[in-house]
Amino acid sequence: QVQVVESGGGLVQAGGSLRLSCTASGLTFGDVALGWFRQAPGKEREAVSCIKWSGDGTNYADSVKGRFTISRDNAKNTLYLQMNSLKPEDTAMYYCAAGFLWRSGWCNRDDYKYWGQGTQVTVSS
Repeated sequence: QVQVVESGGGLVQAGGSLRLSCTASGLTFGDVALGWFRQAPGKEREAVSCIKWSGDGTNYADSVKGRFTISRDNAKNTLYLQMNSLKPEDTAMYYCAAGFLWRSGWCNRDDYKYWGQGTQVTVSS
């Protein structure tokens, strides 16, 4: 049984930083692409960033480029999202997801088969 669990969300002031973590069990971590997605109230779930199984390919949404950094440690079965210079519009539930397809240039939500329950990020102005 595959389990995906996010952690690290919280309340932070605008301009601050947070680091999200995600662990996945029940699968071979190094065989899957991993992604971060977010959903704000009343909005569709959108891609934030994703990373290839080997870590040598990454994609970012334009809205987070230069502020967020995705990374993975396959030895620890852990995915990270370092979020700097946070803005109120980054407020959302953040989800980690795992899948078996990789697309260079964008993160397709439909490619990701396993999802966590999410961790809330709230940025105050």
